Amino acid sequence: MAQPNFADKTLWTGDNLDILRGINSECVDLIYLDPPFNSNRDYAAPVGSAAAGAAFKDTWTLSDLDVAWMGIIADERPSVANVIKTAGITAGKGMQSYLTMMAVRLLELHRVLAPAGSIYLHCDPTAGHYLKLLMDAIFGRGNCRNEIAWRRTPSKGNASKRFARNFDILLYYAKSEATEADIFQPYDLGNLDEKTLKQYQQIDGDGRRYQLTDLTNPNRNRPNLTYDFLGITRVWRWTKERMQAEYDAGRIVQRSQGSVPRFKRYLDEQRGIPLDNFWDDVPPPLGASVPGSRRKSRSPC
Repeated sequence: MAQPNFADKTLWTGDNLDILRGINSECVDLIYLDPPFNSNRDYAAPVGSAAAGAAFKDTWTLSDLDVAWMGIIADERPSVANVIKTAGITAGKGMQSYLTMMAVRLLELHRVLAPAGSIYLHCDPTAGHYLKLLMDAIFGRGNCRNEIAWRRTPSKGNASKRFARNFDILLYYAKSEATEADIFQPYDLGNLDEKTLKQYQQIDGDGRRYQLTDLTNPNRNRPNLTYDFLGITRVWRWTKERMQAEYDAGRIVQRSQGSVPRFKRYLDEQRGIPLDNFWDDVPPPLGASVPGSRRKSRSPC
């Protein structure tokens, strides 16, 4: 991994394409981006806010600059250009312009991402399926790890012609096979599933759930770990000193004389449940929905 050429917690303002071009290759571990969605809406900061007067028009039209970028992309990354061209045929020149804007930046983001890094692209159903194809072409289809659904608000209002829209999408891609996503969420001790309750059905005096687990070593050919403990000779998982320390701490239980000691493993010390790709416990960021903002809405699909 290359060294970054900027200080930690640096905040830039301006066109991110210009900034990205000045960043060293393969020096960023994690990228999250919340770009325009091609929503065909006008956004404005509310009166009285620190950003009052700022506005953004999320509508795209094909320009001479887009055509120039398309030519460069076609020469360097034909597969990316084919995605953009096909989207233009299918969804019109506005979508082609939008994807061209995204492509030149995603190519730079791919360059600065470290070999074991990951990227999360925030989008919605307006252009999410086209962006998925674009990400496949740039990062590789095999490096798509998840399409995450973020339930940003409860369902509300009447949707007479379609179901209510209340989720966004995060496209999670890895730079390479070296990227790992080892993320767990803590157990909800007040709402445990039946399998976990069965595993950790014992409760100690402090109200902590635990199970008794095996202390023997799966490798039976370990003379240095073969010894007598509490009258039982086995090939143990730990050294005798470690076993004695755990026993003194109350973590090793021998239920009766002559029985094989077992280890008291507490539920609240475990990693938890692997994080899945449906997120419904992350509230919208402050200011994500601005009352009174000017909007010109059009159905995305």
